[in-house]
Amino acid sequence: MTLAIQSSALASAAPDAPRYDWTREEIRALFALPFPELMFKAQRIHRQHFDPAEVQISTLLSIKTGGCPEDCAYCPQAARYDTGVDAEKIMSLDAVLAEARAAKHAGASRFCMGAAWREPKDRDLDKVCAMVEGVRALGLETCATLGMLNDNQARRLKSSGLDYYNHNLDTSPEYYGQIISTRTYKDRLDTLGAVRAAGIHVCCGGIVGMGETLEDRVGMIETLATLPEHPESVPINMLVRVEGTPLSDQATLDPFDFVRTIAVARITMPESVVRLSAGREDMSEQTQALCFLAGANSIFYGPKLLTTPNPGPDRDRALMDKLGMVPMER
Repeated sequence: MTLAIQSSALASAAPDAPRYDWTREEIRALFALPFPELMFKAQRIHRQHFDPAEVQISTLLSIKTGGCPEDCAYCPQAARYDTGVDAEKIMSLDAVLAEARAAKHAGASRFCMGAAWREPKDRDLDKVCAMVEGVRALGLETCATLGMLNDNQARRLKSSGLDYYNHNLDTSPEYYGQIISTRTYKDRLDTLGAVRAAGIHVCCGGIVGMGETLEDRVGMIETLATLPEHPESVPINMLVRVEGTPLSDQATLDPFDFVRTIAVARITMPESVVRLSAGREDMSEQTQALCFLAGANSIFYGPKLLTTPNPGPDRDRALMDKLGMVPMER
């Protein structure tokens, strides 16, 4: 059978059903595949569940910047690090809605709001719920990342119309303690459970390039792929090194290792939208194109991801035009 005929036969096969029993051995074997074989496998599965030319566009806004009491080693918003990021009050509703209108005009279909909190206080949640209601009224999907949530807080966000909640696992259970000490891995899983129980879609992924080993990337994917339900959105972030944080001098991850992580996420979570998230400012167009071929089908539009640089919409539109890719319809 020629490769062309084989490719056609595979593309027309019944879609691979999601699995929730992935083992580390299986995931390790995926990472070890020859690069062309891994890309082919990821692209085959991607085409079974998505249009390979479509990219979901989101915009992320920091609605409350700086002053966070956590010690996440990658984060410039931690109060304990001298990164030049000052603590600010929560934005006004009108200011947030103005940003949301601009995001929609630029082509975003989802508007994400992030706040540098360990967890929101009730008075803060009142303001966020009003923002969610206002953004939804503009015809955008809504997403928030506010730190840890309890069951009641998750239900309140759901009642306001929140579509997605982002709460990343960041890395493997084994490496997590090297990155964060102010909250546990279980804390993160408990928040995901509260979000899921409230009926909100889960946005959960991690960060690579933080000095973790390949086995840690395997462990992170295994944790995500064996959740009772896969996250609807899986952001894979490349570490953005910020002066003043403990990881500012971390060595740069090989781009092929990043692309492999995208591909393995796509294979193990076939129905999830895999987002090419932080770190794109330092990626070549060629690396980003490989990520799309590996199964990434979401990006953030806009010059900032909370406080770190991100390619502007004009650059992203130019790249998408080169690749013949278009925004995903809601």
